[in-house]
Amino acid sequence: MRHITNNVRPINTPADLQGLKIRTPKSEWRVKMFGSWSANPTPMAFSELFVALQTGVIDGQENPYTNIWSAKLNEVQKYLSVTGHVYSPSYLTTGAAAWEKLPEDIRAVIEETAVEMEAFAREKGAADDDSLRAKLAESGMEVNIADRAAFVEASKPIYTLFSEQVEGGRELIDESLSLAQ
Repeated sequence: MRHITNNVRPINTPADLQGLKIRTPKSEWRVKMFGSWSANPTPMAFSELFVALQTGVIDGQENPYTNIWSAKLNEVQKYLSVTGHVYSPSYLTTGAAAWEKLPEDIRAVIEETAVEMEAFAREKGAADDDSLRAKLAESGMEVNIADRAAFVEASKPIYTLFSEQVEGGRELIDESLSLAQ
């Protein structure tokens, strides 16, 4: 899950982002999302983020706890707002050509093992997130839990736009929202 950090104020609702320069990845939909929430989205490479925060070029950013902690953003950010505004899972992947070269029995074992590991991976990820959030708080960041419903409500225009521009977008949004309940 991705969360917002900044040096100006806690973010409880999208309205709290009004006027803040927030670093986003160079992602069309992330930029649109933060723009619709009244922030000033600032696409920037992750490698430039620490210095941009340190020098005040931008006010804040959004990332999962692992990135916030490993990049030491807690050293240059005061507030950590637990928004969970984007779920960014990692997937087990391989190229089609490499996959096709594997014997069928090996592919079957890999597929079976991947399914067996799903619950473990989610549990481990949740435990690691809890640990990292505690470490970030212990390091001096002020942590607050944002109003999730306010973010979902403020995102409805983006959901509509996504459903109009991306084939199957409405179905993806509906399924995602139902799973998040």
